[in-house]
Amino acid sequence: MKNLYRYLNAALALAMVLCLAPALTQAAMPELDRTILPIPDPVYPPITEVDARKATPPPTFKVEAPKGAPNVVIVLIDDLGFGGPSTFGGPINMPTLDALAEGGLRYNNFHTTALCSPTRTALKSGRNHHTTNAGSISETATAFPGNTGQVPNNVASLAEMLRLNGYSTAAFGKWHETAAWETSVSGPFVRWPTQQGFDKFYGFLGGETNQYAPMLFDGTARVEIPEDLDYHFTEDMTNKAMAWIRFQQTMTPDKPFFVYYAPGAVHAPHHVAPEWADKYKGRFDKGWDKVREETLARQIKLGVVPEGTKLDAKPEAIKDWDSLSNDEKRLFARQAEFFAGYRAYGPPDRPSG
Repeated sequence: MKNLYRYLNAALALAMVLCLAPALTQAAMPELDRTILPIPDPVYPPITEVDARKATPPPTFKVEAPKGAPNVVIVLIDDLGFGGPSTFGGPINMPTLDALAEGGLRYNNFHTTALCSPTRTALKSGRNHHTTNAGSISETATAFPGNTGQVPNNVASLAEMLRLNGYSTAAFGKWHETAAWETSVSGPFVRWPTQQGFDKFYGFLGGETNQYAPMLFDGTARVEIPEDLDYHFTEDMTNKAMAWIRFQQTMTPDKPFFVYYAPGAVHAPHHVAPEWADKYKGRFDKGWDKVREETLARQIKLGVVPEGTKLDAKPEAIKDWDSLSNDEKRLFARQAEFFAGYRAYGPPDRPSG
């Protein structure tokens, strides 16, 4: 008798599957409304008849990116002024960026908030930084509205919008968008990268870290740094980013990806091997006043600023170069060499910049 009941139950379950299948396959897949996130599951018509002879497996519903959707890579360079890279007339050689500019566009009217956390949250949400509660850097958040350091739930990130529209998403490098008291093992993790739209995160959460021995996370798990005297975070994060893209495209070549690549450079600490700084040996001995004049002249020649543009006055705290002592000149010139070398740094066998 028990075996009979089991047989009847199995037959009933099979019959239900067979009667549902034809209606599912015959139902037209609804047009996706990509303005509503997450995109809701389709609503199928009610089952009105049983036709086991036409039964076929029901379709799998999944959200796919629009046909021809491009891959997107955002490279955010920290603490680098408009007049820094060679791409915009600056003294720092960045051949990779130069090549991208030659094949694309140079924009000369892009505005930031001049601070890390506000700029990043605004860039990755399309909202004013006070709307994202990033009135200042995350370490100086307060209880005042617009500066709590906690991105509101009603502010969707670009990564989340792309992820919910069929993209693979990954962030590498510096984050600096999570309030300091939410960055421990206790969380909460709702404002960590992997809950802000990114499938993958490899990097550091704060404003800066030691580039030779960084405090890193893979998702929400701490990363043990290898005992390698040649280790540098820029090379590590670059290798991780390239590996992720390679694996993602191998597994799902038709699925577009979004990569946010944000190295620690050139935020302090300016950690780079001396040989990179030595590439700029003597380049800044002329002083910042002369470097500014030469940079402006190159920018006018490139056309990134209009003819007749004048240099703005320096802040009062910045003295005229000629008024400095010889020791001050040597110190500041060497600091500039390390700054430039850090920004130009590129792992072996790959172009610098």
